[in-house]
Amino acid sequence: MSTIRKSPSAPRPVGPAPTAREWVVPALLILLSAVPAIAGAFRVGELAADAPVTAENARFFASPVPIVLHIAAASPYCVLGALQFVPRLRRRRWHRVSGRLLVPLGLTAALTGVWMTVLSDIPAIDTGALTVIRLVTGVAMAAFLVLAVLAVRRRDIARHGAWMIRAYAIGQGAGTQVFTHLPWMLAGAEFDQPARAVAMGAGWAVNAVVAEWAIRRMRGRSPVRRPPRPGPS
Repeated sequence: MSTIRKSPSAPRPVGPAPTAREWVVPALLILLSAVPAIAGAFRVGELAADAPVTAENARFFASPVPIVLHIAAASPYCVLGALQFVPRLRRRRWHRVSGRLLVPLGLTAALTGVWMTVLSDIPAIDTGALTVIRLVTGVAMAAFLVLAVLAVRRRDIARHGAWMIRAYAIGQGAGTQVFTHLPWMLAGAEFDQPARAVAMGAGWAVNAVVAEWAIRRMRGRSPVRRPPRPGPS
């Protein structure tokens, strides 16, 4: 009696690893988030070590929960979000897994930012217009993440990606603000309330412009879906 041998199943093809060129944008985004991440780690270290209370950090010692949650969420959010810009990673299961982390991390970062703006004892230099800017960006970031989730549930991948990019641009605001503060720092000028609002707001504004440019560029690269031609009558 002859035995029937089953042919071994063909291994699933594995795409090539991301090239060095594909890592340029994610690497730059991770570097952009390095300064606020280091500053955040320093702030958490102050709280953990029960450092001396000063006028600068008093509000964090008075209410440590939102600042700790904000830093713990914002830093991994910026890193994971940067990796979403690697095309080959975006086409794999990793994209979905990390996306399920990005949304709660982003919502935590956004809502704790609003929490601190509303309930913390904000220094006088950060009040006024900057308070409004912070509330608008925090609420917008949370709203963009919710819209991204709703879009992907409708299988609208293009809109999902656009809303996620907009939310990520707001989340990266602290990194860009390092550079928007430089003109005043290099000039040796002291910040007053209007200058502080301009420097902070400019960071979010620059990121918003870049985000919209990236969204338009991605839409331009997407293949245009043409309606099927009618068959012969």
